[in-house]
Amino acid sequence: MTQPKRILYVSRRAPHGTIYAQEGLDMILIGAAFEQEVRVAFVDDGVWQLITEQSPSAIGAKDFAKGLRALEMYDVRDVYVDGASLAQRGLTKEHLMMDVTIVSEEELARVFEQQDVVLPI
Repeated sequence: MTQPKRILYVSRRAPHGTIYAQEGLDMILIGAAFEQEVRVAFVDDGVWQLITEQSPSAIGAKDFAKGLRALEMYDVRDVYVDGASLAQRGLTKEHLMMDVTIVSEEELARVFEQQDVVLPI
């Protein structure tokens, strides 16, 4: 049996206005369903995907926050958030809908180095 790949999905896009965030989430869940070692990093505007109390229906967008909450059911336990991206947007861990690991730029670089595959989504 082959060893599972360590895959890091890097989400940099805001949750609404394009299909990128939803399609990225679909990719993450598919990778996890195929029993890969999936990790996710939210950086730049990607941190907005994790904000609690979103109302995407107000702009006619689909609410995929439930999908993000399903990451744990798919054994995606390593979820990283760039601390600088949060700070630049005036956000803290209390604004986030799920338990994440907030990391510095240097720590995130180490996470990148430890993966077999890094996929921007």
